[in-house]
Amino acid sequence: MNEYILRADDLHSSAARQSLAAHYQSLLLNDCLPFWFPRCLDREFGGYLHCFDRDGSLVDTDKSVWAQGRMSWMLLTLSQETALADADTRMEWQHWGAAGLEFLQRHCFSDSAPAAGEVQIPRQLYFQVTQEGRPLRKRRYVYSEAFAAIAAAAHFGVTGNSSSAALAEQLFETFVNVNFTPGIAPARGTSVRPLTGLAARMITLVTAQELRRYLGDTADRSRWLNRAIQEIQDLFIKPDLQCVMEVVGPGGEVIDHFDGRTLNPGHAIEGAWFLLEEGRLQGDEQLIRTGCQMLDWMWARGWDREYGGLYSFRDVHHKPVQEYWHEMKFWWPHDEALIATLMAWLQTSEPRYLEWHCELFNWCFRHFSDPEYGEWYGYLHRDGSRSGTLKGNLWKSFFHHPRALWKCWKLLSEEQPGQSG
Repeated sequence: MNEYILRADDLHSSAARQSLAAHYQSLLLNDCLPFWFPRCLDREFGGYLHCFDRDGSLVDTDKSVWAQGRMSWMLLTLSQETALADADTRMEWQHWGAAGLEFLQRHCFSDSAPAAGEVQIPRQLYFQVTQEGRPLRKRRYVYSEAFAAIAAAAHFGVTGNSSSAALAEQLFETFVNVNFTPGIAPARGTSVRPLTGLAARMITLVTAQELRRYLGDTADRSRWLNRAIQEIQDLFIKPDLQCVMEVVGPGGEVIDHFDGRTLNPGHAIEGAWFLLEEGRLQGDEQLIRTGCQMLDWMWARGWDREYGGLYSFRDVHHKPVQEYWHEMKFWWPHDEALIATLMAWLQTSEPRYLEWHCELFNWCFRHFSDPEYGEWYGYLHRDGSRSGTLKGNLWKSFFHHPRALWKCWKLLSEEQPGQSG
């Protein structure tokens, strides 16, 4: 599946774009999806097993609550794409997608939390459970809730189940309340050096987009979406430094210490396509320009000009980075960059975005893909050699890679270069 070489000069005709769309579709249906399904379905306890070695052999039976929501959303989303498969296959995807949401509801919610002083802590999800669903770990942040929310919203979109819609609304409310209400979430640090992160704004934006897609718009959802965009622009985008910060002080200050200086190019590029998507949906050219600027800066910061691929971390002032894996190439930033570069090209017709997309595509399928067993490896060394054979763990599941393949297929199927409305 990795012998398809992309060249920018070959993609200016409609026929060539449709050929690439068909290739992305084939990668999704014939290379990625069969690696995961049906082997990851836990027929005994429900939900999904997702910790797999290269050949699909099970490495660990613990379950990430992130993965249950993400995989459920991905399957339920695919089940609505009539161009991907026949009705029986899509009904099977719907059934598989419901399994993750059912496991979440049955096993992954913690007991109602007590009040913390005067602030009531919402009922939250665990981060990691056993195969049977017994709790192992609960983290201070609440991203499991966002991924479960989009799964519940997609389930409503497929089935019309009103309880799923209510669950999606409840989970989104928990997510934004814990992230943005002072005194609810345990502090990231101390009052000596407070930090605030890009991640909460990005996930607020994309979760609100998904809930709007399935449940419609509301004043409250629109308020959170617009707040997330505004805070990304005001706090994290730094024109003077030509970068997007990962964490800043409460007022957007750059904190000149290891954590404060560390950039995550792939994460910022993922945020760029969230803004590009919103710009497209709203017909907002300024928002599209902002997303492209984020992509430009973080591609310049993150692309390894010697070996290719995206670094995991960089320092805003080009100083040494504390994380020892900073030069490694992880699967997910490359998947997000595939979406961002293609989306930027289709919305602007700027040649550099198509060239970046082709360069990235060729590098990824040369290094991450496994022609023998399918899917992508998760982790590479800087030079593109494998650091291990894992294809699934508590973070890597049926999400970033299939989402990128699905999104690129849809973009190429539906848009022409230069479209932004």
